[in-house]
Amino acid sequence: MEEVRDVKKYQTLLFDVDDTLLDFAAAEDQAFRLLLQEQGVSYKEEWKRQYQQLNQGLWKSFEAGGITRDEVVNTRFTLFFEKMGKKVDGALLEQSYREYLGEGNQLLDGAMDLIAKISNHFDLYIVTNGMSATQEKRLKSSGLYPFFKAIFVSEDTGYQKPMKEFFDYCFDRIPSFNKETALIIGDSLSADIQGGHNAGIDTCWINPLKMDNSLDVQPTYEIAKLEELFLLLKREKQSSH
Repeated sequence: MEEVRDVKKYQTLLFDVDDTLLDFAAAEDQAFRLLLQEQGVSYKEEWKRQYQQLNQGLWKSFEAGGITRDEVVNTRFTLFFEKMGKKVDGALLEQSYREYLGEGNQLLDGAMDLIAKISNHFDLYIVTNGMSATQEKRLKSSGLYPFFKAIFVSEDTGYQKPMKEFFDYCFDRIPSFNKETALIIGDSLSADIQGGHNAGIDTCWINPLKMDNSLDVQPTYEIAKLEELFLLLKREKQSSH
């Protein structure tokens, strides 16, 4: 990570959930395998690749405002199983998948350590495009839930990251909120970094795979792993004294 100078004194930290604090790939893999098993279909890597491609495309359309969240989740399995000539009730399968996904509480390396360390020094909030019941269940069973002052989920707000309206909804519900001392931390350029930029707050991109930035927007900070965030925040705390 490049050396960060003149780091601001932050107070409000907004964390994404999937692939930021919790290992979504592990949870998704587990849920997908169980769903296939429930449908009597043998697991193949090719099936998973096709599902992920389809799913990512649908969520991108959602982020761009092209389709609703309900359309994403209630049609993805209908469309996926159509590929293998199987007609299913997508909404019903979505319920099963949600149950399985809700069991996926695998923490990313350093997540618990970081959140426990910083929770007494900053106001922590969750900002996620996931679904309320699933995200809440996963955060509770992972042990992270008590450290956060509130959980903001797109399903409840009527808007999604990166929409400015999503962030306005969150900011209105954070006591004494100040944009100048807020930072969003997340792995998604399109949802978290673009979203933070749209909302007028600083951004921290978690980029473990050293991917290229495909946006016109530059994140305020870029880190490869969560422990780097701790060092960054510690440094800004010292520089503010």
